[in-house]
Amino acid sequence: MSQFWSPIVQTLTPYVPGEQPKLPGLIKLNTNENPYPPSPAVTAAMHAVTADSLRLYPDPDSSELKKTLAAYHDVQANEIFVGNGSDEVLAFAFMSLLKHSEPLLFPDITYSFYPVYCKLFGIDYVEVPLSGTMEIDTADYDNRACGGIIFPNPNAPTGVALPLAAIEALLIKQPHAVVVVDEAYVDFGGETAIPLIHKYPNLLVIRTFSKSRSLAGLRIGFAMGHAKLIEALERVKNSFNSYPMDRLALAGAVASYGDEAYFQKTNAAIIDSREQMTAALQKLGFSVLPSTANFIFARHESYSAEQLAAGLRERAIIVRHFKHPRVNQYLRISIGNPDECKMLIQTLTLLTSKH
Repeated sequence: MSQFWSPIVQTLTPYVPGEQPKLPGLIKLNTNENPYPPSPAVTAAMHAVTADSLRLYPDPDSSELKKTLAAYHDVQANEIFVGNGSDEVLAFAFMSLLKHSEPLLFPDITYSFYPVYCKLFGIDYVEVPLSGTMEIDTADYDNRACGGIIFPNPNAPTGVALPLAAIEALLIKQPHAVVVVDEAYVDFGGETAIPLIHKYPNLLVIRTFSKSRSLAGLRIGFAMGHAKLIEALERVKNSFNSYPMDRLALAGAVASYGDEAYFQKTNAAIIDSREQMTAALQKLGFSVLPSTANFIFARHESYSAEQLAAGLRERAIIVRHFKHPRVNQYLRISIGNPDECKMLIQTLTLLTSKH
């Protein structure tokens, strides 16, 4: 603490990201990074960016990327907002659309950045408990006075997804509140809400290139919704940073959407590994929540999650363990490549065979 801090700084509890240790031979399954590299077209496009162009500012409107996204997702360019990672897009949504006199609603077990943003921007919020089976029940949000609703779909860290019909039912029940659906993991088997944005002007869908596009290192996110919602995001962006996306990121992002075959191939590989890992864990006595993400959420009937996480760490495998009382017996395990998944299962077999 310092005498020079603004008062709000003293009240903040910052978000804690997953570890990024630099250890040789580490199997890193704690931050849901894609185990496969991006399409070769991405690196080729980035290499093609000339040195001379880097002295110039990038396009402040990200026009080419918006055009690419609009064509792919069947929306208009003015229904798309592009930002420096989905976390920045989320921050702009909290500032521009979710700060009202009534509280914001989101699940009690969800992306832990949401309460951080609320405290940073002075937004009242209410955490709505997940069901006993760790699912979001949209009926719990029906007809409640609120300044907005936000949740990931699939949810994080559980990996459990809502069907599109449930999201539409919520939009019908809450026509006067913005509903933000955070689709960071939807490409791994979830059902996107993008087709609903033309029907419901209160829906904002947020996506990222970090997971299914293997571009966590470039920081690219975007939102899709009614043009008036996008205008609010643009007004905040242009009051904060008019040039959020650099030329290399823009080139890589456009190229990623140009290689659909590679995108589908790597996603299919991750889904296949997820299903194999789920079955293997269940044979070892784990209960595994049904996941449509690139991670699984599992607990063992006889061993504590903290004990298992420590045992894995001793053997250079890192997974995510959360301290929240409702989920502190679960491990969130990112889906690695086949060799990493095999090593994880072999190590957990050893750890759970001890008496």
